[in-house]
Amino acid sequence: MAKLRKLAIIAATLLISTCALRSASANEPPADLCSLLPAAEVTKTLGQPYDSPQKSVAPRPYANTAEGTDCIYPAKASRASNLQFRAYVDPSSSAATDLFARLRIFFGPPVPVTDLADEAYFDSRHGLHVRKGKVRFYLHLANSGNFTPANENQLKDLATRVIGQL
Repeated sequence: MAKLRKLAIIAATLLISTCALRSASANEPPADLCSLLPAAEVTKTLGQPYDSPQKSVAPRPYANTAEGTDCIYPAKASRASNLQFRAYVDPSSSAATDLFARLRIFFGPPVPVTDLADEAYFDSRHGLHVRKGKVRFYLHLANSGNFTPANENQLKDLATRVIGQL
């Protein structure tokens, strides 16, 4: 009986350790930030065919801050808008919160979006800015001149997809 109890304690310890390691690694975003938003998901959500993202380095917003990743999804249809997904991983949630607040003033009066991550808003050019923990990201349709409430919902859906992986 003592041997069975000892085996049960070892099994429980192993299970708890495994779960703890998985939850710790789930908090870290992937090295390839574009992988947070596959082209197939962009195509499905926006209802137009999109190619895989063209990746480049996004500039630092201020000196001594992190560089980000730009992911530009080219639309295959000539009338569709390219999608820009820009993401940054800051050293901590508090650093991301501070930068998110400081950058807000550059994009015109924000329109808050509730129930989306830790903070989110649409800017004056219809770009969606989101902060979840230490990750900040931005979604924007290149041709936002014909921006509609449907486009707003599509960007929110894409943001929800990204947030679900953070």
